[in-house]
Amino acid sequence: MASGWGITGNKGRCYDFWTDFSECMSRCREPKDCSLLREDYLECLHHSKEYQRRNRIYKEEQRQIRAAARKAQEGEEKSEGHH
Repeated sequence: MASGWGITGNKGRCYDFWTDFSECMSRCREPKDCSLLREDYLECLHHSKEYQRRNRIYKEEQRQIRAAARKAQEGEEKSEGHH
């Protein structure tokens, strides 16, 4: 991972993030100074923020679909009562 070599023999996809984080850690006074670079590196490795965002979007889409279906069903019930 930190060697820079990916599985295809080329530079790994997260290597640039690793070098930025590593350089920051070697010159900083406090590790917390590099927290944003660490976050970027970990996101590159695990995509956890991306997955959380996709999950929130999916849940909102499902909520909107259910709300539209409920509204349509209520509209049908009202129109049936007017026959």
